[in-house]
Amino acid sequence: MSFAEQFQALQQAYSHCLGSELNAGAVAVFRRYFLSDVANQADWVTAWECEQTPCALSLLQQAPLNGTKVSLWAWLVTNTSITTEMNGMVLARRGEYTHMWTAGAYNKASNAEYQTRLLLNDYVMQLMAKGCTLAKDCIRTWFFVQNVDVNYAGVVKARKEVFLTQNLTEETHYIASTGIEGRSADPSVLVTMDTYAIQGLLPDQIQFLYAPSHLNPTYEYGVTFERGTAVTYGDRKQIFISGTASIDNRGEIVAPGDIINQAKRMMENVEVLLAEAGATWKDVMQAIVYLRDPADYQVVSDFLAEEYPGLPCLLVHAPVCRPGWLCETECIAVIPVSNEIYAPF
Repeated sequence: MSFAEQFQALQQAYSHCLGSELNAGAVAVFRRYFLSDVANQADWVTAWECEQTPCALSLLQQAPLNGTKVSLWAWLVTNTSITTEMNGMVLARRGEYTHMWTAGAYNKASNAEYQTRLLLNDYVMQLMAKGCTLAKDCIRTWFFVQNVDVNYAGVVKARKEVFLTQNLTEETHYIASTGIEGRSADPSVLVTMDTYAIQGLLPDQIQFLYAPSHLNPTYEYGVTFERGTAVTYGDRKQIFISGTASIDNRGEIVAPGDIINQAKRMMENVEVLLAEAGATWKDVMQAIVYLRDPADYQVVSDFLAEEYPGLPCLLVHAPVCRPGWLCETECIAVIPVSNEIYAPF
């Protein structure tokens, strides 16, 4: 089908899901579209989105590898009130917590380093306006980098320097994150950023995940993010696994040039991170698998279907930040918890 036909089918499927399967008043707080040709497809998406209830909106060129032109990830919440700030931040108030999303943030500074620095500094100011800080309240970030092999070094440098100003160091903690290839409709935009923060958490509700038997601290090879972060509420635990590749606990690539063995190690690493938070693959609600080479799609898809049947995952074309990594995955898991100390989600 053409893009217009595929997008119409996706709209219908999404509306059916909201109307028939989620009849408890679920509303979207975040939507991300994975597009095969963002320059020619973004206008179709934004025209439809203008008629929908506002939410944080992310549009990326990360082509779905099953041959389709568009895929959608939506985060839906019930029993909430949603407001959109003038700066684009979406606030979802639910119980004692305010969940804060931003998506598709960008600027047109001269290079990737300056763009990242401005993105993060602007985000720090947005959080400050809500009485929050980057170190205390931000749970998850995503950086999408045009031509990641060239521009990722600038992202890393700017992020590290801004983090130092926010007391985010190897002695304190970092933030769960994915840094991956992703293109905007505007070729002058080298970096876009999505974020998720939560106001109202107590410090001991947040657990950082390390899996030292399989992974090393990220700062040992010059980057600044956490392998994973778990947030415990009174009724559930949400687990955010950062972009994870085929790496060992010395920071070395496992199985260079071997897509299947890299995929196996990648999934093993994620499994160990999930276990540290008390979860398994059966608790995963959403996973994205990034492949550098589209020709690897079928063999990786077959591997996942055989070894992880039922895993809700999307495979997209997006080179990882180190050329030797052929694949990377991220995921979100949820497990039930009964804890009277904390307010429920």
